[in-house]
Amino acid sequence: MYLTSDVKTKIFKQHGGAEKNTGSTEGQIALFTHRINHLTGHLKSNKKDKVTQKSLIDLVGKRKSLLDYLKAKNIAKYRELIAELNIRK
Repeated sequence: MYLTSDVKTKIFKQHGGAEKNTGSTEGQIALFTHRINHLTGHLKSNKKDKVTQKSLIDLVGKRKSLLDYLKAKNIAKYRELIAELNIRK
C-alpha cells in the first residue's frame, strides 16, 4: 500500500501544521498531490486502466477547486504551496 498512516501523518505534519489537522486546505492539497503522483506513475505502465484514469481526473478536479479556494483566501500560502509541491499552475 502506497498510502500508509505514517505517510499521511508525515504529509499533514509538514503541510497541515499538525498531524491531527487533517482538514486543513494545505494538507488536503498535499495529500491529493501525493495520490495524483502515484496514480500518474501507475497509468504510465497500465495505459488501458480506465477506472484509474477516471479517478485521476476526479482527484485533479478536487485539487484544483481547493487550490482556487486557497488562492482566494490567502495568495501568499497558495504561491508557497505550489512552489513547494512543484505543481504547474
